[in-house]
Amino acid sequence: MSTTTESPSAARTGGYAVRRTLPPRVEAVRQLRRRRTLVAFAILLVLPWVLVAAFRIGGDPGPDQAPSLVDVATSGALNFALFTLFVSAGFLLVVAVALFCGDTVAAEAGWSSLRYLLAAPVPRGRLLRIKLVVALGYATLAVLCLPAMALVAGTVAFGWNDVVLPTGGTVPVDAALGRMAIVVGYALVAQLVVAALAFCLSVTTDSPLGAVGGAVGLVIVSNILDAVTALGSARDFLPTHWSYAWMDALQADVQWAGMAKGTAVSVSYSVVLLALAFRRFRGKDVVS
Repeated sequence: MSTTTESPSAARTGGYAVRRTLPPRVEAVRQLRRRRTLVAFAILLVLPWVLVAAFRIGGDPGPDQAPSLVDVATSGALNFALFTLFVSAGFLLVVAVALFCGDTVAAEAGWSSLRYLLAAPVPRGRLLRIKLVVALGYATLAVLCLPAMALVAGTVAFGWNDVVLPTGGTVPVDAALGRMAIVVGYALVAQLVVAALAFCLSVTTDSPLGAVGGAVGLVIVSNILDAVTALGSARDFLPTHWSYAWMDALQADVQWAGMAKGTAVSVSYSVVLLALAFRRFRGKDVVS
């Protein structure tokens, strides 16, 4: 389908204009009304309270071999939020991000409504850009709402204190908030490759489950390969190898090397996958 450009007369008379087709607000509302959106956010918002209940029932965690975030999870709201992010980043957030980015195009294709959007007419490039922006927006909100609710739950349950580092020492609240911003920001970057792969698969298949499952499967396979130490430095190029590099922000002095490498890997994979998605969609048959 050819891309239509807006003419001056169209702007004056209120006729067809490319930029007026499928406004981002309309797509955002459509996605918000989806049941999977409501369920996903409900799980993310309830999880911190479930963890609070678990700690209340089980008591304060004791040291278990090597120091970890679970040992200091109940030291305060910030510690609790970091622990919640730690236990969720490897799977729950991956599923949420893959769901928002993998379902957006494949679901429309599966329902046969994609052809009607393009017949509106919405140019293919604009359609995909709007869907990508909205999907990334919801994925970002999902990653942000979990630690935000964890801060609320942690404040209610454990108070507002300095961050206690697993390796010993503390970080004052003012500095800890900056560290928390670094952690959450890097978590968003680390999930970018999951979002890009899910979106690419969503363009390729008409099965939302296949797109979401494929992205989650990549994370599982990458984690398995990352555990094979015989691969040596080749593991540095795995998309999930640097997923927890944000832990370097919890050292006495922030270490940036791991996060810089992880950002480069995640962004590189994402650019390639998104380019493939747009190239694939340009010639995709949405009629049959």
